[in-house]
Amino acid sequence: MYQKIMLPVDLNEEASWEKALPTAITLCQTFGASLHVVTVLPDFKMPMVGAYFPKNFSKKAHEAVQEAQHAFIQENVPEDIQTQSVIVDGSPWEAIIKAGKQLDIDLIVMASHNKRKFVDYVLGPNAEHVVHHAKMSVMIVR
Repeated sequence: MYQKIMLPVDLNEEASWEKALPTAITLCQTFGASLHVVTVLPDFKMPMVGAYFPKNFSKKAHEAVQEAQHAFIQENVPEDIQTQSVIVDGSPWEAIIKAGKQLDIDLIVMASHNKRKFVDYVLGPNAEHVVHHAKMSVMIVR
């Protein structure tokens, strides 16, 4: 049923993947699907933003996130699941949808947040926007 499953994660916020990851793994194992772990970075290249960071900051940020994401995958995803590490720039919900289209994703599995912490105000609306704007199936895990 599903061949390519995307799991958006914020590597600094366990709530972004703690419940969604086991669901994504189970779905990958059930359907023999590949897992595409996506992390979104702010767009440091925007002129208004870029002026405040050192020249190679974006490249170094991508390298650091790539290392962290590979470690995350090694620690949390079984070796029998074909996994791809994806790092994209931009607004979280827009970048998730864009990556989903580019990778021809069948299903996006992402967390929903119920607690009233600041991060929930940032991540909660992203899940809502992905659900409303994505052309592929989206599963929200609570």
